[in-house]
Amino acid sequence: MTSATAETDAPSPPPADEPGEGANQGVRGAPDAVRRRLATLDNWLNPYSWLVTALIVSIAAVLRLVGVDRPKGYIFDEVYYPTDAWDMLQHGVEWDEKVNGPAYVVHPPLGKWLIALGEKAFGNNELGWRFPAAIAGTLMILVLIRVAYRLFHSIVLAGAAGLLMTLDGFQLVLSRTSLLDIFLGLFILMTFASLLLDRDHYRRRWLRALENGYDPAGPRNPPLIFPWWLMVAGITFGLACGVKWSALFFAPFFALLVIVWRVQARRSAGADHAVLRGIFGGLGYLILSFVLTVVIYLATWTGWFVTNTGYFRHYRQANGMDEPPVLGALLNLMHYHYEAYTFHSGLTDRHPYQSWPWQWLLLGRPVAFSWKSNGNCGAPSCAAEILLLGTPLLWWSFLPALAALVWFGIARRDWRALAIGTGVVAGLLPWFYFAVADGRTMFSFYALPALPFLILAVVYTLGAIMTPPGGVAAGERRTDRQLIGTIVAGVYVLLVALCFAYFHPIFVGQLIPYDDWSARMWLGSRWI
Repeated sequence: MTSATAETDAPSPPPADEPGEGANQGVRGAPDAVRRRLATLDNWLNPYSWLVTALIVSIAAVLRLVGVDRPKGYIFDEVYYPTDAWDMLQHGVEWDEKVNGPAYVVHPPLGKWLIALGEKAFGNNELGWRFPAAIAGTLMILVLIRVAYRLFHSIVLAGAAGLLMTLDGFQLVLSRTSLLDIFLGLFILMTFASLLLDRDHYRRRWLRALENGYDPAGPRNPPLIFPWWLMVAGITFGLACGVKWSALFFAPFFALLVIVWRVQARRSAGADHAVLRGIFGGLGYLILSFVLTVVIYLATWTGWFVTNTGYFRHYRQANGMDEPPVLGALLNLMHYHYEAYTFHSGLTDRHPYQSWPWQWLLLGRPVAFSWKSNGNCGAPSCAAEILLLGTPLLWWSFLPALAALVWFGIARRDWRALAIGTGVVAGLLPWFYFAVADGRTMFSFYALPALPFLILAVVYTLGAIMTPPGGVAAGERRTDRQLIGTIVAGVYVLLVALCFAYFHPIFVGQLIPYDDWSARMWLGSRWI
């Protein structure tokens, strides 16, 4: 699973459940070695992979949708976003009922518009404002399975990735709560998926050109490749930014990935000046993709643009400055962004459930979303809590998995390790900076966009355990190492499932005896 190197940039041998992949070799002008280096996932329509995907997504949907309208009333920050969403349906912008005027908010509007879709369909109630989050959380698992299949070319590992996210309490709670972060996580993951598709598209086009007789060392210009999937990535990234600005943390890291993959593809094809042309040859398209991001982001503010009642909508006019059409609105929006950024930068108020980034992967301070102790549970004292807590066995595997990811990434120069690690760094490292630089108030759910990449790191490690140095083999060539590794990986996923089942009552607010609740507080006061 991890035998690829930067020199060859070739995927590992296909697993036993896909024996035919990569069988065509030596076609026309492309040598076999070049074909292997430029190989991509060809059988993405494999019916078994889609069967596994459908099964796991169905399980995920049941866990996220059944009982999503409980508990009744707002929990945690639902006091903000569902009410904003309902006001946007009435006024086109967030509204302050106390002053009967526009409300000052510090997050872009898209996430609230998505919540508003549920409220439009089901009403201003718990089902209405939580249903969109449950759908987003389920779609996130769907995308992750397909990303894992494209990365590892293994139905088993793709299924493991989907199951691990399905059985994660952290993602489950955020999928059943009307906050913004689940939408942010979905769009970031969709952006990464689009970049993976762009990588494969770029390599297939190079291979096609070589097969048609193109000489990479000759005088002819390289093949013209329009990166459609890179444009899609620009769109989905614009949607991510339209939910929360923290999406911008991923921009430089994803751009770096695109450039590195361009350079690797050109090297694999034997093209001259692979580094310079890989960087500058695709720079224009990368800029065009970012232009699409800006356009889509501005489009998420449509409600603010088309009304006259949005906060700061006519800031320049109200302060005696010129406000020309279009430009004036953009300048007013820039001022709004400046004020919102100032608010975020100065947000250092203490909160009982705040935490620091170095605590997140250790589950050092989960967030209590809901708590009640009244009701009949068959015991003298009862408790019903919704605790934003990752499934402990899974989350405490992240740091060892990241260490293994770095080891294999360096030792075997595997492009997949770089891709996964880039997502982890982009999702976590900037928060370390803000924690040290200004002590900004933070919560563990800020880590959600990094979660898919952390799970992929675990799956990558499981694949390394399952795969002998010589690659996966079938039939009589199957080794004991392969069998034992598969058993170890299966046992690990089973233990995660059992751990999830044990903690499930405090993920969904089930009323249980107080002693049973207390027994689940493994880290004592840190979890209370």
